[in-house]
Amino acid sequence: MGDEPIELRGERVVLRAFRPDEVAAAYEQAKASTARVGSPTFERFQLRVARSGRLVKGRLDLAIENGGALVGSIEARSGDGNFPPGVCEIGIELVPEARGDGLGTEAVSLFSRHLLASGFDRVQASTNVDNGAMRGALERAGFEYEGTLRGYMPEGDGRADHALYAVTALAS
Repeated sequence: MGDEPIELRGERVVLRAFRPDEVAAAYEQAKASTARVGSPTFERFQLRVARSGRLVKGRLDLAIENGGALVGSIEARSGDGNFPPGVCEIGIELVPEARGDGLGTEAVSLFSRHLLASGFDRVQASTNVDNGAMRGALERAGFEYEGTLRGYMPEGDGRADHALYAVTALAS
């Protein structure tokens, strides 16, 4: 991944760097997400957005655009001792009105193919075991279910189980 910001075009989605005028809306989307644990401060989020479109310190943040509108974000996290070399984990957030129409599946598929073509050997993602929509999106994007992470994510007063999915360079 070079110095130029990444832009990936699918049939209905464009994955690209955030624009400066999208910072506030993207931050509100991130804060509103129930999937996030410990949302970043606005200042920290601004830094992520400023670096978006490029892999910086093991992180790649991209906006998801559909029909010219910002409809979500997708990210990859790797390195810093959190994952073995060649492994990254992705996460995706869509605004509620963009869900259920295949945009998430297209974004995950486009992004994971790009990551594998860029030298990652494994792209993984997890979601709450009860999130059937995300599980289906991952499967339609070519990810395979690998198992359940018991008590993985803080949720309310307890912890929720998460389903782990992955796609590998060997399988693509």
